[in-house]
Amino acid sequence: MDRSVDIKEQVRTVYAEAAKSVREGKGEAMCCGPSCCSVPFDADFTAGSYSSGELDVLPETARLASLGCGNPTALAELKPGEIVLDLGSGGGIDVLLAAQRVGPHGKAIGVDMTDEMLALARENQAKSGVTNVEFLKGDIEAIPLPDASVDVIISNCVINLAADKSKVLSEAHRVLKPGGRLSVSDIVFVGKREDVDPTLLKEANLWAGCIAGALTRDEYLESMNAAGFAESTVEVWHYYEDEIPQALKAGLASSGVGVRVGSANVRGRKGGD
Repeated sequence: MDRSVDIKEQVRTVYAEAAKSVREGKGEAMCCGPSCCSVPFDADFTAGSYSSGELDVLPETARLASLGCGNPTALAELKPGEIVLDLGSGGGIDVLLAAQRVGPHGKAIGVDMTDEMLALARENQAKSGVTNVEFLKGDIEAIPLPDASVDVIISNCVINLAADKSKVLSEAHRVLKPGGRLSVSDIVFVGKREDVDPTLLKEANLWAGCIAGALTRDEYLESMNAAGFAESTVEVWHYYEDEIPQALKAGLASSGVGVRVGSANVRGRKGGD
């Protein structure tokens, strides 16, 4: 099987099981965190990103299905009336929060490739009573929206899961309106690519756990610039140290400065008025 297909199917399987677990009332599903994809650790990659006020207005199943590493809706500084697209919307937490921020004259759209997650997201939408929301099935490497159709793109610990990040970023640039902005939360390697154990990068299960597919900070910036984004920044705001056990640290080569894993705020803007 083609490696990119293998990765995509592994990610789809893992996140389908996460959605199923939440819908069946089995508790919290955090695939960018605890015990996901056989990764033996218990870390909350969100690092307390959401305020209690934000979580209190959402259905419990939206919170339980939160699989992110930040709070992109707050990062994006959304304005009333804007059209927002969430890449890899999962259980819908960020779409629902975005919809509240842009108000009734705006709209929040979620795109996800996993049927089980889409079903959960639509259930959460119905529970929340939010109407300015739409969930679409699609691959973020081929976003099912026309050119220049959204004002803002958000994403929460999902771009690292894509087999081809350059396609994702090019597609994001395509669907943004001139002057539109991208504000995402993602996991990055902090260090040099050559310091990452190549065997780690081949593990599909660790890819689905938001580790093996991560770019370095410099690679992220290069990919953003190649896609056409201006004013690109990648700011690491939280490092994972004690949360990652020796079993996983062993997968990170320790030559020179070594490699660390962190949550980053990634921003960019499409040129134009």
